Amino acid sequence: MILAAATNENLAEISNVLIYSAMAVYTLAFFAYIAEWTFGSRSKVARTASALTPGTQAKKAPAVTVKQGGGTAVLERPKVVVRAASGSRDVPDGPGAHGGDEKGDLYGRIAISLTVLAFLLSLGGVLTRALSVERAPWGNMYEFNITFSTTAVGVYLILLALRKNVRWLGLFLTTTVLLDLGVAVTWLYTESDQLVPALHSYWLYIHVSTAILCGAVFYVGAVGTILYLFKDAYENKLAKGGKPGSFATSVMERLPASATLDKFAYRVNAAVFPLWTFTIIAGAIWAGDAWGRYWGWDPKETWSFITWVAYAGYLHARATAGWKGRKAAYLALLAFGCWLFNYYGVNIFVSGKHSYADVGLGALAAVGC
Repeated sequence: MILAAATNENLAEISNVLIYSAMAVYTLAFFAYIAEWTFGSRSKVARTASALTPGTQAKKAPAVTVKQGGGTAVLERPKVVVRAASGSRDVPDGPGAHGGDEKGDLYGRIAISLTVLAFLLSLGGVLTRALSVERAPWGNMYEFNITFSTTAVGVYLILLALRKNVRWLGLFLTTTVLLDLGVAVTWLYTESDQLVPALHSYWLYIHVSTAILCGAVFYVGAVGTILYLFKDAYENKLAKGGKPGSFATSVMERLPASATLDKFAYRVNAAVFPLWTFTIIAGAIWAGDAWGRYWGWDPKETWSFITWVAYAGYLHARATAGWKGRKAAYLALLAFGCWLFNYYGVNIFVSGKHSYADVGLGALAAVGC
């Protein structure tokens, strides 16, 4: 038993080392993404890729090219899309953070490689944490945070592997992941230990894993929604004859069109909403096994339901002609705000059956728990 305890302690130490190593590599990836955006801002393509004037109709998006030793290398081909707002013109997608600049594209690829390495280190930290406690690594807020950030990056990398145009997510993702891991190791860290009796159930694996995945996808959708609002405001200003600042122009012209961002956010939220519904149902079944009742309006249960209603309202708004575009986007951000409060606010400031021990053992940090 002493040997087993020593082994578990060593695994916990290895987990901590892997998490800190992941943070170091994420930091390098962050600077690589910064370099991609910086070099992209200097390119001619970044300044002219998607400049719009009132009444302009983009019929065909040109390829973004970079001269290379007398030849030409095609980096990306922006697609022409139609904005969600009724009565507006076609707008081509921007070329990406690199802006068509060869060196910017190189830094972007380096950033992705570093992100993959950091993801593997973080995943190793989560797995060794699980081995050190011989259970699922979701028994407290620290464990949930490191698993959530790992899953969010995993979603991003899967989208890249599927050849989706989401490289623009990289800088925003690494920034928030670093903040999330920083909060985890600074304020939320909890020594590995066993679960309270109520949590010993196979539903822990089903319910909490789906809650983590839903949160990661909702986060990706929220980033897309925020960028949509900025890009839509930029396009509207150009359409009215306004002239945005040079910094806003450099950044916004390299992002996808507002319609692309809007469609992306809607699709990821709609895709994961059924899983969020299942998460709440699974939590109710688990509650019936653990506490003898399926629903008791515990704060965590209540806010999980409020989050469900908010996302349902958003999806319904998208199906209603008068609520497409910015109004629906505000609803999406409100829904994600409910998700964040359900995790941080309820777990830290509100007591209930799901609070067990503040942010420590058994906090059942999964948002839907």
